Amino acid sequence: MNRQLLEQAFSADQIKQREGDSGRAIDYIEGHSVIQRLNDAFESAWSFEIISHEIHQEEVVVIGKLTAGTLAKSQFGSSRITRNRDTKEIVSLADDLKAAATDALKKCATLFGVGLHMYAAKNGNARADQGHDSDGRNGGSTNGRLSSKQHSFLMKLATERKLTKKELNDRCVQEFGAVVDYLSRNDAAKMIEKMLAH
Repeated sequence: MNRQLLEQAFSADQIKQREGDSGRAIDYIEGHSVIQRLNDAFESAWSFEIISHEIHQEEVVVIGKLTAGTLAKSQFGSSRITRNRDTKEIVSLADDLKAAATDALKKCATLFGVGLHMYAAKNGNARADQGHDSDGRNGGSTNGRLSSKQHSFLMKLATERKLTKKELNDRCVQEFGAVVDYLSRNDAAKMIEKMLAH
């Protein structure tokens, strides 16, 4: 098991966004990226199985188990049942169950350390998101993730200062509780200011 690889942050291009139930954007990693990470870290010596599943009125729920060597982790996964807009008939229960299985796999993988940096980023940026909008003024809207220009500029500054990405991530985590890919816009601006000042 390669723990360092398991816990390595995903790159910005691997992180996707979708609208959550609350209407806010939610970051997520696609299933194939998690599978590739598990293959790399465990040299493909892992397995995943569905222990049980339930079909409810509006969602399917599964319990999955991820096993690697002597270690096994279990988690729930779920997916809304997809229905035809007009007839309200179920489109494909099998696809809904597969989506729930992928959800369970990703959640099991987090128990091995895969993608944990995303939770740290979410929790670390919670304070920055409250009471500031995207340009830093006080307001009610959220402060989204750093822009691609901010990310590129931070990476350029790191290169100029002979910092590795790990060293830059360590500084960002120490200052703001998140790796560089998950800084908020405000925190990225502050980090740029700090780096330009030194």
